[in-house]
Amino acid sequence: MSSESRAGRPKASSRETLAEAACELFLERGYAATSVGDIAARAGVSRSSFFNYFSSKADILWSGLDERLADAAARLDAADAPPVGVALSAALSGFVPDSLALAIVNAEAMGLDEELSREASVRRTRIAHAVSRRLERDGAETLRAEIAGAAYAAAVLASVWSWAHDGAGRAPLEPTVRRALDIAAEAAPSRVSQLRVVVAADDLDGALAFYRDALGLAQQESYDGDRGARVAILGAGRATLELANAAQVRFIDRVETDGVTSPHIRLAFEVADSAAETRRLEAAGATVLASARETPWRSLNARLQGPADLQLTLFQELGPAD
Repeated sequence: MSSESRAGRPKASSRETLAEAACELFLERGYAATSVGDIAARAGVSRSSFFNYFSSKADILWSGLDERLADAAARLDAADAPPVGVALSAALSGFVPDSLALAIVNAEAMGLDEELSREASVRRTRIAHAVSRRLERDGAETLRAEIAGAAYAAAVLASVWSWAHDGAGRAPLEPTVRRALDIAAEAAPSRVSQLRVVVAADDLDGALAFYRDALGLAQQESYDGDRGARVAILGAGRATLELANAAQVRFIDRVETDGVTSPHIRLAFEVADSAAETRRLEAAGATVLASARETPWRSLNARLQGPADLQLTLFQELGPAD
């Protein structure tokens, strides 16, 4: 049997065939000069068959993402909805927007700059509305919900653009999406506005010389009280609370060290260059328990013993493998 006639109903792979034909023509002629009829003819199908798969030229680029965004909105509207970042990440899991990525990278050649900007704005608005509605339902004030919604919407579109320009297909989209959503989460409302770790330091000046001056944590506040009482509050960027069971702690110790045991509480600092920071902090008085080494989850981790009896991990995120 022949694969299909030009005017026949498309075979199962015709959605992809149409998308490939469209991208070829957009590159050859430009987006505006390419018609639905041109795309159908290049793909070897009838014009009416085109509309079995796509509603318009733009739909070729955006339909895959639109399906995922509809799924995300449904997840966010559910009575037992997961956290916003989890819902968005799950909806985009396994997504490979090849046609959209090709258009993003070749926007100028295809004459698509304005079209992509306009259509991306529509999707950002759609995501922002779904997220802000969910957050307001959870009790967030309108202003905070709308700001967080805009941040999450920007994160989704920015992750697709970043993934496309980094070489779509070289790595999955999901890690870029997760990183973008983590950044957006900083704008999300929470009943807890700050995590502060309080440490008793017998040698406060020595601790400040290490954590403030050597490690580079910014001193935000300091107070002197009665009977020699002193306290300094140092900023450490985004704060998170990592809770791990005993098996996980033992696993991390095996990955990061050669037999070092974590205390009940260990501090971890994300830095740009863990090896260089380890050398810097060793010179400032820290004891290196384990030099920087790559972990299975693509970070470069080092373990140190610092002042005030604190065990530290310095970690550097390496990003996706090439």
